[in-house]
Amino acid sequence: MRDLPRQTLLEIFQAALDAVNGRRCVATALASRRLPSPVYLIAIGKAACPMARGALDAIGSEIRDALIVTKYGYAEPLPWPVLEAGHPVPDANSLAAGAALQRFIETMPSTATVLVLFSGGASALAEQLPPGADLGTLKRVNEWLLGSGRDIVAMNRVRKRISLIKGGRLAHRLSPRRVLCLAISDVPNDDPRFIGSGPLVADDTIEREPIDDAPAVVRDALLGVTAPPRADDSCFANIEFEIIARLADAKNAAAAAALARGLRATVHSELVAGDAVAAGKELARALLAADPGVLQVWGGESTVRLPPTPGRGGRAQHLALAAAQVLAGHDDVLLLAAGTDGSDGPTSDAGALVDGHTIERGRHAGLNVDAALANADAGSFLEASGDLVQTGPTGTNVMDLMLGLRVNGDA
Repeated sequence: MRDLPRQTLLEIFQAALDAVNGRRCVATALASRRLPSPVYLIAIGKAACPMARGALDAIGSEIRDALIVTKYGYAEPLPWPVLEAGHPVPDANSLAAGAALQRFIETMPSTATVLVLFSGGASALAEQLPPGADLGTLKRVNEWLLGSGRDIVAMNRVRKRISLIKGGRLAHRLSPRRVLCLAISDVPNDDPRFIGSGPLVADDTIEREPIDDAPAVVRDALLGVTAPPRADDSCFANIEFEIIARLADAKNAAAAAALARGLRATVHSELVAGDAVAAGKELARALLAADPGVLQVWGGESTVRLPPTPGRGGRAQHLALAAAQVLAGHDDVLLLAAGTDGSDGPTSDAGALVDGHTIERGRHAGLNVDAALANADAGSFLEASGDLVQTGPTGTNVMDLMLGLRVNGDA
């Protein structure tokens, strides 16, 4: 009985991923377009390779050259160079990718059409730094941000302050060429300023994010960086930006997959955000109050404030384990929380699928749920309980998806 509803949730999750797959979405977006030659391709992000393959499917013969940058383990064979770099914390290869990007731009004629494909992860994967900043500085900034409890929008505001690519600066480098940017959105409200930290989009919010809580070395690094181009800068005149996949698409696909399996579905419009423990408990309480046989569909990204030495896991696993505390003892009730990119935090696990006996199974393995949450070690507990979800690279990244189901009225 346990395996059947779990398999159903995993199938629905996969259907949601398929709907926002980068290869399919890029090919669809380019099918009706005619891009003036010569076309040069830049793809950066966790879904860079599938997105580039979609461009190859649609307009492969028109692409003069391309540069692809993705996360370690996410590379695929393509006719063009594929660079791999660090994520979520940038590394030396992130700076090498930024330098390669600059050299690639210099090879393009001013009459070229540039097809840019962005997906989540672009902020860390390719970077160029202003004078006086180095890799150590960049790592300290990102490590502080990842442990600060900030959401993706707040983090990207800060990242733009120590970059020669983000915050519209890439647009300045590509000008006066015509640019078509197709993006998969992994940010709230699908705001182009924060997808990949907005390399092609002007942003007047950069200075709004307070950094008083940052270590002194980080504050010093973030001060005095040259301001990015303003919205009225001519570098933005030839840029067309289109979002081709978003969280709402995945949520609607999950609902359709549920209906195809004889279930009803409720799609919640509000974003899941804020502290992962609080969010997980709230979703669990809502699930217990819901009607049986109705798939509950949520999406968003929670946050986790990391202890000095965090354990294994990510925000989706943290949320799922907190939800499991509320669901404990209830039969036939399940909650899946997973990153749509196939990774959750610095792990190869996408997330977790918990039920009313997750806590019991973990305790039988000798683990303590409160300690796991306090130590940001949800992954260790969920491995012991048998509830981790692995998908591998998914070809997309549209934030996190949470699917809840009460199988019958006994929960």
